[in-house]
Amino acid sequence: MLADLPSDELPRPDGAALLDAMPMPVMLVGRNNRIRHVNSAAEPFFGMSSQHLVQMHLSDVLAADHPIFLLVEQVRRDGVTIAEHELTLDGPRLHRSGITVQGTLVAEHPDGVLLTFHDSSAARALDRQLTFRSAARSVSGMAAILAHEVKNPLSGIRGAAQLLEGSVCESDRELAILIRDEADRIRDLVDRMEIFSDKPLERRPVNIHRVLEHVRLLAQQGFAANIRFVEEYDPSLPPVWGNRDQLVQVLLNLVKNAAEAMAGEGKAGEITLGTAYRHGVRLAVPGMEQRVELPLVVSVRDSGPGIPESIRPHLFEPFLTTKAGGSGLGLALAGKIIGDHGGVIEVNSRPGRTEVLLHLPVVAEGRGQP
Repeated sequence: MLADLPSDELPRPDGAALLDAMPMPVMLVGRNNRIRHVNSAAEPFFGMSSQHLVQMHLSDVLAADHPIFLLVEQVRRDGVTIAEHELTLDGPRLHRSGITVQGTLVAEHPDGVLLTFHDSSAARALDRQLTFRSAARSVSGMAAILAHEVKNPLSGIRGAAQLLEGSVCESDRELAILIRDEADRIRDLVDRMEIFSDKPLERRPVNIHRVLEHVRLLAQQGFAANIRFVEEYDPSLPPVWGNRDQLVQVLLNLVKNAAEAMAGEGKAGEITLGTAYRHGVRLAVPGMEQRVELPLVVSVRDSGPGIPESIRPHLFEPFLTTKAGGSGLGLALAGKIIGDHGGVIEVNSRPGRTEVLLHLPVVAEGRGQP
């Protein structure tokens, strides 16, 4: 019986197997808020193994003045279930916002409080991703129109400008050159937009760690030569059901954005590449009969200044850029590619830390697709 044991000696609960099967993170804290048990979903949530977490106190995971401590004390004092909504959790390897935390008294012991953490960020990311996909489809249609209705007459305009260059006076020749250069610029813009076309996506099992290693090597040999890379991989991950070249394109773009964000910081930057498997991550997608399972998470995290809050809702919209000379198509294309893979992108940012998470399907065991 739990009641026969001291408050600081809570054993593994009788229902531990049931807690481990729950898809959301669960944590049991005892007297002095020492962590007594966490389920498997809590490991990727807190960024630490269960063996590590159960040797810690709650204050080792969260700041001592966090509202969760008041919630735990109130649950103990009043013996009722209490929930706090839209909390931000900050810790050594934890930064999550929009979290609902529910505290429940353990019936067998008055000091044991069970905490469950509900993260709706993936669902919100799906809503945003559906918007991004809609924007990408609009660009796809526009690109098709431009390719057929603009590029052909544009070639004629450019050819005529070239002919004029050799048959007009010097002052008019400058105008002919200007026409030619502007025609080239418009052609290049149309070419960039054509990458949004709805071509069939060829997919096969892909080892995501090989993709990440390839991206890291490319970055370190070029634009990220002075940046420190940290790898936090789950080596047991199954393959991704995807297109290797397009995944390289997305991750290389994210790493490049991270490197450029840290370029003006005046100190050595750090980019962390990570992978994790989140059990029970299933999302309802409008227009699909079955819920989408996206258990594999690939993350790119940097130590830069963070993304301005004003542009975060528009990050993946075409032509949005804060870079001088940028096209604003890189992240829009990333959103489209991940959407074509059946996945979603989640972005969490604050000063000193920006993390982009790719939620992707995996290859089911014994099958060639999810």
